[in-house]
Amino acid sequence: MNKIRIFSYLPNPRVWKSIITAKIGGIDLEVIGDKPNNMPNWLWDFDAKPITDEDKSKLKSFEIKSKRGFKGSLYKTDEFIGQHPFGTVPAGFVGEGRLGVFESNSILRAVARECKDKSLYGGDDLNLTSRIDSFLDANLVFSREFQVYLLELEDITKYTYERTKASYEFYLDGLEKALSLSSFIAGDHLTIADISFACEFAQFLREGHYLEQLKKKNLPLISKNFPTDYPLTFEHFKALCKKEEFSNVMGSYLDWYEM
Repeated sequence: MNKIRIFSYLPNPRVWKSIITAKIGGIDLEVIGDKPNNMPNWLWDFDAKPITDEDKSKLKSFEIKSKRGFKGSLYKTDEFIGQHPFGTVPAGFVGEGRLGVFESNSILRAVARECKDKSLYGGDDLNLTSRIDSFLDANLVFSREFQVYLLELEDITKYTYERTKASYEFYLDGLEKALSLSSFIAGDHLTIADISFACEFAQFLREGHYLEQLKKKNLPLISKNFPTDYPLTFEHFKALCKKEEFSNVMGSYLDWYEM
């Protein structure tokens, strides 16, 4: 069994996907990291660790100006960049060779392949595996759109809002159709397609914390009518979040949201 380690800011719903999958699949997963504001005070590496200002003066060769997501400088080893050429987190490392795996759904797939419960990623049914991949890719497209939206919510533009709304409707329309034909997103049992959806959508619902900012622009919450517009998807989301393996990881993240 390959050992998998994830380095990221925490808590991170995108890392929850792998943690929940590991819990359900019966494998150990090592996750290390810190609050987003503290990430510039870490050495980004397989052996990631906190660093002091004195350490930083000795690590100037690893200093990189952050281009997105974090303020100031970050400290990334050459080995980290070699395995993670885009330099992002969550950053996965797989196997004795510490092979870098990036993008949260790809890390999720790596975890699922190691699980004792192979059905989470289609098992021996390669056609089902491909169908699961299809939903994971659609999920990634939606998450890319809403990530920009969430970052801009303090002063949202109409363009970003409308683009995210269109992406939301396209994604939820597809899930609603899928759930009208089966009990779970990709078929008749729980897979990583469901796990990825629940974690990503929980993060999207953070828009609810910016209600006042949206009101100032005369914009309603995109998810305002989620329960009535997409009832099958809403009930599925609610059922997943209430499962012990999910709720133990998500903690109080969604306590504010009425379900």
